[in-house]
Formats: sequence, structure tokens, C-alpha cells
Amino acid sequence: MNSVWAWMRLANEAEINSPALVVHSERVTENIRRMVEVAGGTGRLRPHVKTHKLAQLVARQIGMGIHKFKCATFAEAEMVAETGGSDILLAQQPVGPNVKRLLKLIKKFPRTHFSTVVDDLGVVHELGRAAISEGSSVDVLMDLDVGQGRTGIKPGLGASGFYRVLSATRGLRAGGFHVYDGHIHESDPEERAEACEAAYAPVEKMRAELRAAGIPVPRIVAGGSPTFPMHARRSGVECSPGTCVLWDAGYGKNFRDLPFLPAATLLTRVISRPGQNRLCLDLGHKAVASEMAPPRVLFPALEGAVAVAHNEEHLVLDTVHASKFQVGSVLHGIPWHICPTVALYGTVQVASQGRVTEEWPVLARARRLSI
Repeated sequence: MNSVWAWMRLANEAEINSPALVVHSERVTENIRRMVEVAGGTGRLRPHVKTHKLAQLVARQIGMGIHKFKCATFAEAEMVAETGGSDILLAQQPVGPNVKRLLKLIKKFPRTHFSTVVDDLGVVHELGRAAISEGSSVDVLMDLDVGQGRTGIKPGLGASGFYRVLSATRGLRAGGFHVYDGHIHESDPEERAEACEAAYAPVEKMRAELRAAGIPVPRIVAGGSPTFPMHARRSGVECSPGTCVLWDAGYGKNFRDLPFLPAATLLTRVISRPGQNRLCLDLGHKAVASEMAPPRVLFPALEGAVAVAHNEEHLVLDTVHASKFQVGSVLHGIPWHICPTVALYGTVQVASQGRVTEEWPVLARARRLSI
């Protein structure tokens, strides 16, 4: 393996069951430090925990001065609150039983400030009524669609009218805007910045108009990892990068301008050599995210390898390097998409100074903890 990738090797890898997801402690700490540096401090950082789902990693971020977090699920939000996060945004509109779950969460953790997002007036009214019945109030951000077409309301008159209704709804506090621009994937940083600015401009215009009308817009939570540096240059915006704490091969290839390090690797073994230039690894669909086309893992020791089959428990590769590896040989790879890969593991192995020293449970991969 090239010396550039020597950090992936582990002194005690012979003791580690495969497949395994390994989190490299020093690199995680460095990525958090770089997040803080890009943001210009911790005050405007609201990192997303959906990438790692790890209480220990949240605790490390808190220890480095970060106290605001963004979550996709109730399990993530509860995990962050239990760990000591003081300000949590649940970035998924609560519907059905989740309306009451949110109020239970608020009641269980009175020292934590919770907020959520909405884009539907029916939910606004239901949430307001439920909060009043519980003698509570809920901080709510309007979810804006700036181009992804997944959730939210497009900025403009309709969104302004929605926000006015939200501001006047008893039981709720209008907390501002949630602006996720996950559709912006340009590799060139100048093109990405231009796309980000075009998507954000109507948001800023709407905020100015509402404020001029005397309607407060306390905060804007914007962006993910690709547009993190662009939003970090704005005043009055909270940044919510997620992937950059662990990074992955996909973002590493597509966003070379971002200063983050791959900090999570997959340890796998050769379990068969079914042909002269063929290796079979114990790294199936259940061990690495497989929602996109191959390559799903970058193997530095197998440059040019081609995946010819991927099944539940097997990954079959054609590679001119096959003769270098015997059955039982260890290989280290970087997942193409780390977020759904983490969710496949009940625990992660934690490496420090080149050897695995701890095991952390991936608590928030569960759909439900206690609420």
C-alpha cells in the first residue's frame, strides 16, 4: 500500500472481525477542528449527526465547543440530548404520532432547546394545538425548497404568507428558515459558489421583506458539507455540515477544495480467489452502502479494480493485483458514501495511534430509543 495510505493499516488488525467499520480518532478530531476553522468559530456551527449517529462523537464535538446540532430522526435527537447537546434541530417535519413524540422529547429534556421544521399548514395547526394542550410551545423553522425538490416551500409570496401564519399560530414560535441545498454538487468551487448564491438569493430577499414588516426571522440554518464554505462566509447563518466529520471517497473525489480527511475505513478480508484476476471479499450489501453504482469502496491497494458482483455478503472484484493477496488477507477501503454505511453497523471500531483501542455502539441507527 502506498505510504500515503499507511494510516489505514492497524497494528492489531489480525484480531478484528471482518467486515468492520473503523473510525480513526485523531482524524475525526482534526476534521472537527477544521469545521470550526471554516465556520470561523463554534457559534455558527450546527453539525448534522446523521452521518455518524455516535454519542461519543457528539461528546467530542461538545468538548471542542460545539453545542448546537441538527438531526434527521428522533433517535438521533434523543441521543444528542442524552449526551448533553443544548440546542437540537429535528430537520424532518413531524407528522402522525411524531407530533406527540416531539412534545414528549421536549418534556423529557427540559434543559435542551428543541426546534423542528414545517412546510405544511395542516401540520402547523396540529402542532400548535398539541403544544397548547400540553402547556408547551415549540420553536419551528419554515422549510424552504431552494432547488432540491424534496421538501419545503419555494421562496416567494407563498412562503412569506406561510411564515406569517406560522408566526401568528398559538403554541408555536417562528424560529426562522431551514434551507438545505443538497442538489448543489458542482465539483468546481467557483461554479458551486455561483449555484449556491443563486439558490440563496431569494431566501435573503424574503428575510429582508419579513423583517421590514416587523416579523422576526431569528435564524437561518443553511447548507450541508458541499456548500459549507459558501454559507460560512455569510453573516447571520448557521452552517450544518455533516459528512465532513468522517468524510468519504465520493466527497473526496468530487469536492477536492474542501479540507477534510477520510476518517472512517472498512476492514474486509479475502474469503475466496475464484479466478486468476479475481478476489471475493466479505463486504456485501449489508456492510457498505449500495444505493449507488460501483465503485462503492475505494481500495488504495487495488487501484483499477472493477466490481463484477455485489451480493448480500460478498463483493467480487476483478483486479490485476489479485495474485498479491491470499485467502484471509486484510484489505482496507474508504466507503464511497459514509452516511448509510455507518447505519449498517451496530458498533464501530475506534483506532488511535494505529491500533483499535475501543468499540462504540452506533446508538442512533435505531428507529426508536425511548420516545
